[in-house]
Amino acid sequence: MGRRIVVTTGAFDILHLGHMKMLAAAKRLAGPKGKLVVVVATDKTVLAKKHRPPIFKAKQRAEMLKFLRPVDEAVVGYDPVSFEKVLKRFKPQIVAFGYDQKEIKKKFVEFCRENKIRVKVVSLPKYDAGGLDSSSSVIRRVKGVVSR
Repeated sequence: MGRRIVVTTGAFDILHLGHMKMLAAAKRLAGPKGKLVVVVATDKTVLAKKHRPPIFKAKQRAEMLKFLRPVDEAVVGYDPVSFEKVLKRFKPQIVAFGYDQKEIKKKFVEFCRENKIRVKVVSLPKYDAGGLDSSSSVIRRVKGVVSR
């Protein structure tokens, strides 16, 4: 077997310290010679899940992620979401979900069970970022809704 591949996914609309810590943890799962692939949610998916359009377009979000040390590859996902295409394209040994991705993790696990796909699925914890640990909290701070 070659190097271990870990796939993680998310909107990554406004990058913040919580994202950085999450990506570093996902990369550690891959091991020193492993590969971290980040699948960025499409603009349509972000609008559907967050009930607001993304600040940055999907291609821009993927491009920004490529500059981060833990990220070996960043790609825009599929619309509609396709577990099958991601698994076929990257052949990960591990799929890591963020603490707030319970719904998609559940659907992914069901998909794998129904299709007899063996892949390790993990949930990464929420990482403290001084109260700015979600894009929504950053947006509220910028708008002045949250005081320091």
